[in-house]
Amino acid sequence: MGCSGCSTGRGCGTPAGCKNNGSCGTGGCNKLNVFDWLSNMQLPSGQEPFPYVEIRFKNSRKEFYKNEGKLQLNVGELVAVEASPGHDIGSVSITGELVRLQMRKKKVDPEKDEIKKIYRKANNNDIDKWKAAMAQEKDTMYKARVIATALGLKMKLSDVEFQGDKTKAIFYYTADDRVDFRELIKRLAEEFRIRVEMRQIGSRQEASRLGGIGSCGRELCCSTWLTDFRTVSTSAAKYQQLSLNPQKLAGQCGKLKCCLNYELDSYMDAIKDFPDTKLRLETNRGYAVHQKTDIFKRLIWYSLPDEKDTFIPLSVEKVKEFQELNKQGVKADIMPEKQAALPEEKKPDYENVVGQDSLTRFDRDKNKRNNKNWKNKKKKGNTAQANPQQQGEAKTSSQQKPQQQRPPQQRRNNRPPRPKPQQGEQNKPQ
Repeated sequence: MGCSGCSTGRGCGTPAGCKNNGSCGTGGCNKLNVFDWLSNMQLPSGQEPFPYVEIRFKNSRKEFYKNEGKLQLNVGELVAVEASPGHDIGSVSITGELVRLQMRKKKVDPEKDEIKKIYRKANNNDIDKWKAAMAQEKDTMYKARVIATALGLKMKLSDVEFQGDKTKAIFYYTADDRVDFRELIKRLAEEFRIRVEMRQIGSRQEASRLGGIGSCGRELCCSTWLTDFRTVSTSAAKYQQLSLNPQKLAGQCGKLKCCLNYELDSYMDAIKDFPDTKLRLETNRGYAVHQKTDIFKRLIWYSLPDEKDTFIPLSVEKVKEFQELNKQGVKADIMPEKQAALPEEKKPDYENVVGQDSLTRFDRDKNKRNNKNWKNKKKKGNTAQANPQQQGEAKTSSQQKPQQQRPPQQRRNNRPPRPKPQQGEQNKPQ
């Protein structure tokens, strides 16, 4: 099937991740895919298959439909389902007995709740109209934002979802206060000639539909695999000894990060037997006040009033012992040798890597080499001035070599040839 039905807008039908063209057995790349671990199990003889199917729409919502025609459906197939009004196109996500478990989990009762039905498998005309409707969603959203801004409505349109038959569109928006969008619906219906439905969503659902990259460097959990958004409170950060910094703890949706709940149970189990750190320890050197706690090392750090810069590490058992002594009216004895300063941060083995990649780093080496060569030349010059006798001897030895006479055509300015020195004058300096 591929990703033609997701919010990425890929119309080629190929998955964006695994590149298996929908043949990987999971129905393509989608965060709402489900592994059917009951697919290989056969039903007992005489039992009919479960008549309800779960259908997925545009990577954001799922609904249950009744298979009245007893169609042979597989995961990933496109089907035309009942809508109000008209019909919609969706892909099959779960079939069989696993649908029964999902309906029980989501508290959907087929006898009490009204469940719509599946019309048929989608044909080529249905798929072409469905893809043409998805191609209009982005332009429709931009035009709708312009209309909402012109009307002065304090709302944010985040996504648009067209129905499969192009007769209806759902506009998803977020707003802090109640919005009167009756005039907006009239303008949108006149502009696009469709039925308009406004659906308000939360900031977490908005981030899930839009996607993005988190501070961890990976794609947002809500847009890849997270489907249920549980409440995250500041107590989750306090239990994990995190500083209450909104810029660090808030995600792209503006709410506290969902990942604060991932390891919360481990921290809750670890601090079950920890003493109450709000109580001050009465010692022979004054009242010790709690500063910080290392949960997994089971250390609690206290500071004395006269030595606030020095923290004293105490084990959990030691703190409990001191608190029992305080209840009996006995002051705890903290020995000076047990004091320990805060552990210093370990400096990295490397320095500023970005600074080392400066564009002028080779120029500095070049200047250093030039200065070195200049010093060597200067040193040689001073040596020659200090020993003029050696310089004269070297010049004399160079003059002892016989000179070759140039041919007449290479003489300059028609100068007469230099006379040859006599045999006794060869060793005399010039």
